[in-house]
Amino acid sequence: MSIANMYIAMNRFSVLKDHAADFEAVWASRESRLKDQPGFVEFQMLKGPEDNGVILYASHTVWRSVEEFEAWTQSQSFRDAHKDGGKTRHMYEGGPRFEGFHVIQEVDGEGR
Repeated sequence: MSIANMYIAMNRFSVLKDHAADFEAVWASRESRLKDQPGFVEFQMLKGPEDNGVILYASHTVWRSVEEFEAWTQSQSFRDAHKDGGKTRHMYEGGPRFEGFHVIQEVDGEGR
């Protein structure tokens, strides 16, 4: 796949340690419609380090282009996927932090 227009959308979540298991359960049980979205390549939920009772998580979504990502954010599927977001606010220290990246270099491993 050409990286010419690829885009990575990430959200960072600072999750209170006492709510980590609940946070992970919410994500594991979500109905994802990403596979049906034009331009969607892959999704990963990442778990990072713990610091002072807060665990860093990041959702990592790869898209063929920023335009296809933006089209998804305007879709009914996006609204449906995020409609209950406020119900988990008590699990976080602050809110999710969005970061978007244009891919400028990629190095594949063996067999890719």
